[in-house]
Amino acid sequence: MLPDDLTSDALTADFRLLQRRRGHRFSVDDLATAWIAARARPEASTTLDLGCGIGSVLLMIAWRLPAARCFGIEAQEISFGLAQRNVAENGVGDRVTVAHGDLREVARAEAYPPCDLVTGTPPYLPLGTALPSPDPQRAAARIELRGGVEDYLLAASRVLAPDGRVVVCADGRFPDRVRRGAAAAGLAPLQRIDVFPRVDARDPLFAVWTCAPLAAAPAGPLEEGRVIMRDERGERSADALSMRRFFGLGLDLV
Repeated sequence: MLPDDLTSDALTADFRLLQRRRGHRFSVDDLATAWIAARARPEASTTLDLGCGIGSVLLMIAWRLPAARCFGIEAQEISFGLAQRNVAENGVGDRVTVAHGDLREVARAEAYPPCDLVTGTPPYLPLGTALPSPDPQRAAARIELRGGVEDYLLAASRVLAPDGRVVVCADGRFPDRVRRGAAAAGLAPLQRIDVFPRVDARDPLFAVWTCAPLAAAPAGPLEEGRVIMRDERGERSADALSMRRFFGLGLDLV
């Protein structure tokens, strides 16, 4: 029996995620990031999820790429503990590893082999722009306590294989942060997908960016697209259903 403060929720067809009822929880940015990332490098043999939280993106990638060796790094203690437990509960501890540490120290520690795919779902709010939650797990998921998208891109570039891909989500209102961060890290943005909460929404919830090392980036303009999560009736859209089915989820799974 689970403690009262935890729920067990379907993540993929046969992976489940333990998460706190009133803490940081798996959300659509995790789903969209994992969906785009797994399609960007379906042949990846080594992956790394920066700031992996409770392990949602890490485990979705591990489920979709069953031959891959998958690493995660997480600094927040509660999330790290749950990520470790989620890896163990889903029986993938032989090929999925979570380290406790600051993602900004990743390359300096030289702890990872060159990665074909690096993912990240950074918090969106810079320090001083919002009041942090008194819950340390929720605060770390919302406020850039250990850096924002720029830090994720720089850390990713340090462990990325020469032909690898970085997939991160970011605040859709500030695309220049990603462009500047990518340039500073020696990366080139290849694709930007804006994710809208519903068909009539004016602004995106967030954007998911795919980047490559400058030296290996194909020539051509940035590919841009959009996905809608809810239709005019408030029901899951074709895009949302496609994401769920990609991870083996049907409407009957909760």
